[in-house]
Amino acid sequence: MKPSTREWIKKAEADYQLALILSRRRKMTFHDQGCFLCQQSAEKYLKARLEEANIMSPKTHDLKKLLNLLLPVEPLWAAMLPALAGLTDYAVEFRYPGHEATARQMKEAIKAAKAVRKEARLALGLKV
Repeated sequence: MKPSTREWIKKAEADYQLALILSRRRKMTFHDQGCFLCQQSAEKYLKARLEEANIMSPKTHDLKKLLNLLLPVEPLWAAMLPALAGLTDYAVEFRYPGHEATARQMKEAIKAAKAVRKEARLALGLKV
C-alpha cells in the first residue's frame, strides 16, 4: 500500500472514531460535529481508495462525485450511492448557524460512514 494511501486512511479513521465517541454521548450532544465527521471520514476513505487505484482525486466534498470516479474499479460500490447522497450535505450544512443535526441524522450518518469504511478497508486489505 502506498504511504499516501495510509495517510488518507489514518485521517479517515480518526474522523470515524471521533464520530463514534460523539454519538455515544447522552448529556451534552454533538450531533452537528458528528455528522460532519462522518462525512469527512467517508470522503477520506473514498480518496484513499482513489489514491491506491492511481485515480486523481479532485478537491471536492461531493461524495457522489468521488464514488462515481471509483465505480470502474469498484462497481459494487454503486449500492452506497443513496447513503452518500445525504452524507455529502453534512460537509457544510451543520457547520454554521441556522441548521442543527438531529439524533436520527447522526445515526444515519454513522451508518453511512460505517458502510464506506467497511468497503474501503476490505478493498485495501485492512481489518474491518
